[in-house]
Amino acid sequence: MLRIEDIHVYRGRTYVLQGVSIEVGQGEIVALIGANGAGKSTMLRTISGLLRPMKGTILYLPDSQSREIDITRLSAEEIVRLGICHCPEGRGIFAQLSVRENLLIGAYLRRDKAGIQADLRRVSEIFPILAERAHQTAGSLSGGEQEMLALGRALMSRPVLLILDEPSLGLGPIIVATLFKILEEINQRGVTLLLVEQNAMMALDFSHRAYVLENGQVALQGLSRDLVCDENVRCAYLGDK
Repeated sequence: MLRIEDIHVYRGRTYVLQGVSIEVGQGEIVALIGANGAGKSTMLRTISGLLRPMKGTILYLPDSQSREIDITRLSAEEIVRLGICHCPEGRGIFAQLSVRENLLIGAYLRRDKAGIQADLRRVSEIFPILAERAHQTAGSLSGGEQEMLALGRALMSRPVLLILDEPSLGLGPIIVATLFKILEEINQRGVTLLLVEQNAMMALDFSHRAYVLENGQVALQGLSRDLVCDENVRCAYLGDK
């Protein structure tokens, strides 16, 4: 579904991504792990059109197309229209707006009123707490509820590829377990997931495949179950000695 070839990205004068290539297959859950500053969030922002690579290509194959689309230079809005939605680190909710208004912002590119209402009901089924607090300001929600709102808002765009940056950040273990169970259900409904997650063990347990980024390059890649057993990964990211 997504093929990234030899991407090079600067942020200011900092050379962040140095020839990174990754692939995401339809229906997969793929994780990016690595230390802070390795380039994980930069990769997600580049895919979603928020950053422009100096060199390299990003190719995307939506369900409805028979040929790959080069999205390297497309705007963020055009990329959302193609079915790629980015849930940013920090959630990015509109704190002064209501829960319902935040959800409707996720559908701002759509004009199918009946479909939007159907998706509001679907999001309410996935996240019942959002239905209960539909008219409450988003800023009054707990951290876990705000993460659910960010996910619900993303689902309102009807993504086929959902990009997640640190979904567990700042959340307690019980909320995190609930959140990842919901993400698994979203994947089972046909949405492909690409996520950055600081908790490497959780990311590897949850994903099908993973890439390890170090200093802006892919250091390791493979099936998640194999990387869990890799001595270098265990020492660097899983706390083993």
